[in-house]
Amino acid sequence: MEVAQYTERLVPSTRFVAVDGVAPTVSSFASFVAPSANVIGDVTIGEKSSIWYGATVRGDVNKVSIGKNSSIGDRVVVHVAKIQGDRPTIIGDNVSVGPGAIIHAATLKDYTIVGACAQVLDGSEVGSNSIVAPGSILSPGTVIPSGEIWAGAPAKMVRRLTAEELENIVIRAKSTAELAVLHADECSKDFKKLAEDEEQYEDDLVRDPDYHQPGKNPNLENVLGQGPPGRIFNTTLSHPEEGLKIKSEVNKKI
Repeated sequence: MEVAQYTERLVPSTRFVAVDGVAPTVSSFASFVAPSANVIGDVTIGEKSSIWYGATVRGDVNKVSIGKNSSIGDRVVVHVAKIQGDRPTIIGDNVSVGPGAIIHAATLKDYTIVGACAQVLDGSEVGSNSIVAPGSILSPGTVIPSGEIWAGAPAKMVRRLTAEELENIVIRAKSTAELAVLHADECSKDFKKLAEDEEQYEDDLVRDPDYHQPGKNPNLENVLGQGPPGRIFNTTLSHPEEGLKIKSEVNKKI
């Protein structure tokens, strides 16, 4: 009944894409690269780092380097420059980039936070232990010294970070890396595993908690010689000779 013939076309995955023969290098110990993220070209991602949903890390005309224990949040764009200055993007260790941010041909040193929807533009450098507030725009060529928080458009220095804020930078990086492991585990499940999880979930909803749960109590493999509870295999019901053996042993003891 179709008027026009329909041809289904498979869309290849764009999570990892090579450019001019250069493919991304992702540590085998990286926490998580989301299925909907795009990592393109000359990109290096270190241990325990994560690229979240919808993020794009594009090293097509220059390189992008991401260190250890760093996170690139949802819908973040990380890019480089070639035409107006030859600049890579360097992101250090324990760096947290919030959702929707733009990092373009800039450097983020260790233990820094770039807030949601902030922009760090060409040639800018964020010093270690510093924060760019959400929504701020760091103009091209701006350098933030270590230990400061900047905000505004264009961003200006607000004040020095407190000891508590410095500690929170470390906590945020660590907690995001731990959360990324959970997402990586869920995203790695195949159809069979997802079906098993759904079946177990539905079973837990309707099953009486006092009802015997198969396999949850390894100490109930054999009760009074009758086998596992709730089963008739290898019991006196299916093997009457077993009952005779038990009766014989009891008589001997008497």
